[in-house]
Amino acid sequence: MAAAGAINSGLRSFLLSTTQRPFTSSFLRKLSLPTYLFLPNSPSHHNFSHRPFCSISPLTTSQEESPQPESFRNPDSKSRANVLHILEERGLLESVTSDSLRSVCSDPSLGPLKVYCGFDPTAESLHLGNLLGIIVLSWFLRCGHNAVALIGGATGRIGDPSGKSLERPELDLVTLEKNISGIASIIKEILVCSPDVCENAGKVQILNNYDWWKDVKFLEFLRNVGRYARVGTMMSKESVKKRLENAEQGMSYAEFTYQLLQGYDFVHLYEKEGVSVQIGGSDQWGNITAGTDLIRRLIGKTSENGAVVGNVPVVFGLTFPLLLKSDGTKFGKSEDGAIWLSPALLSPYKFYQYFFTVPDDDVVRFLKILTFLSIEEIAELERDMGKPGYVPNTAQRRLAEEVTRFVHGQEGLEEALKATEALKPGNADTKLDWKTIEGIAADVPSCSMNYDQVLNIPILDLYVSSGLLESKSAARRMFKQGGLYLNNAKVDSESKKIEADDIVDDKVILLSAGKKNKMVVRIS
Repeated sequence: MAAAGAINSGLRSFLLSTTQRPFTSSFLRKLSLPTYLFLPNSPSHHNFSHRPFCSISPLTTSQEESPQPESFRNPDSKSRANVLHILEERGLLESVTSDSLRSVCSDPSLGPLKVYCGFDPTAESLHLGNLLGIIVLSWFLRCGHNAVALIGGATGRIGDPSGKSLERPELDLVTLEKNISGIASIIKEILVCSPDVCENAGKVQILNNYDWWKDVKFLEFLRNVGRYARVGTMMSKESVKKRLENAEQGMSYAEFTYQLLQGYDFVHLYEKEGVSVQIGGSDQWGNITAGTDLIRRLIGKTSENGAVVGNVPVVFGLTFPLLLKSDGTKFGKSEDGAIWLSPALLSPYKFYQYFFTVPDDDVVRFLKILTFLSIEEIAELERDMGKPGYVPNTAQRRLAEEVTRFVHGQEGLEEALKATEALKPGNADTKLDWKTIEGIAADVPSCSMNYDQVLNIPILDLYVSSGLLESKSAARRMFKQGGLYLNNAKVDSESKKIEADDIVDDKVILLSAGKKNKMVVRIS
């Protein structure tokens, strides 16, 4: 107990210190503070009344704000929800470098922690695999801590070898800048907080590690930082060992040093921004521990700071499990590729549908991992699944709504729901517009026809000329079975001809033959 008290005392002394001494090396002293962006507490396209930033109570689609649970209220600043307990309870905690983080993160005598997660700009959008990092950051924010999203403008030029059998292709600078901008925009939209919804939420920063790496000189870096990196330790990392097992591919020196680059990012953020926790997927454990080890070697043993820090683990690493299905396969890929978070690459409708089709075996676990619903409500949904009269996919619908709202906001969810309804033939209550039909066009066959070709054409002929049905006799049979729909309205006359009002916004027509066969006709 005495040792634990000494550790907590050291942690308090360090974390409450407002003046941290810089490195003694000259080149580090010259590093300027990075350019960073504080995300303002200002409205965005998200409707925050539908996604309370600090609430884990059920999120609804009504216009009323969900009540904030007692566990997240902090009227006197004397208590703080234990974020590690929450992560563990929801299956979002894999490993932590020190169990003392459990007490540090909820100790009211300590200030809020500053936590960071890195995102390499390998594409112009983040994907579903990256969403876990954002969700864990969001849990820290909801518990009153501060978050840093670090975009690897520098490390992205090398490429993280973790989990890769081949070296990543090199990106040109134009593509890299485009990717950085796209990822920053996505993170800002998802993590932005409205002060009207939550008084507890911490602050969010978006940083680019190129801002400090651009001034680092190679020889000085090797002399002042590289000397503390132990080759044996670097060789023992799982990401390195797996690559070296393949004699043909091996690993380049650039990739081998990636863990040192990421490790130094942690050093810089610790020194300049007061960051004390790094989070990442379980495949990042080696890179994360490289950072905590480097901080202790560079800072913990200096004569200037030794009296304050010593060997006390004042920085922490935390990993969350990779997102896998119950059969062990990776969750986050579709037949068409990655599940992107950008609506420009994947429509909110298709994003919603991906979660709507999650198997029953996975849906409860994903509700815990990917949503902010309370454990009690998730348990109730699970109980309902085993009751007589359970409506299939009710739990999946809730999962799809919550994740789509978190990523795309209320507006994106409404777009997805509207498109979902649009794909139900006979649902005449849903008024179709051009945007809604275009939102589903990527998921159903489409064709282009001239306006003059379509106007006044018999409806049965349009089904054939568009390619939806093989022949006019097949169209006639489908009509007699009551299976022909024009813009979701049942075709009630075999002699029906296309009128100007049937062309939605003068741009498109949606044809349906039965419940599943559809065709989007674009009018030019």
